[in-house]
Amino acid sequence: MANKAHSELIVREGWPFLFPLLVLTLISFGLQLHWAITLVLGLLTLFVLNFFRNPYRQIPQDPNSIVSPGDGVVVSVRETDENRQCISIFLNVFNVHVNRSPIAGTIKQIDYRKGKFLAASKPEASVENEMNSLTIQDQDFEIEVIQIAGLIARRIICWNQPQDTLQKGERFGLIRFGSRVDLFMPKSCQVVVKVGQKVKGGRDILAHRPQAS
Repeated sequence: MANKAHSELIVREGWPFLFPLLVLTLISFGLQLHWAITLVLGLLTLFVLNFFRNPYRQIPQDPNSIVSPGDGVVVSVRETDENRQCISIFLNVFNVHVNRSPIAGTIKQIDYRKGKFLAASKPEASVENEMNSLTIQDQDFEIEVIQIAGLIARRIICWNQPQDTLQKGERFGLIRFGSRVDLFMPKSCQVVVKVGQKVKGGRDILAHRPQAS
């Protein structure tokens, strides 16, 4: 069954941007102002509408699958230490920016950290930028999802609290205007994506959990 939380077609955080633009566009059209003004306002309205869209996604039912936490392009697949590996996904301003849980589980911990606003595609963004980390646990299996602000993104939003339960593919937050999501998982997971591959949040499988012995 699809989760109804934050399932609106346009996320509510987008309306403070969208509503004024809609009003200005209608006023410009109604007063028959210069066509260039109406065109620019209309294009800005469409851009904001596109950015804050919140589409339905069919979630894979395989219990061992780990799905993408966001829409974008895989920019890095790497081992981070002797126990973990990381998949980094860059979200440009035209991607859906709603973030989704890669697995079903309970939020063990949430950590927010202030930082810089470097271009999210840069490797150092994972260390220096503003970020919000969610540790999600399913029995003895644990992953970490990090929302990372970018050059334009200035607001990380997380709708959940520690001890909340998430379903696989459930929406948990968003990042405004260009960003990056890092997904850390055990090295025992089998990664099935490559650098340069485009992925959709909640729909595309990034890796598989190890089979229970």
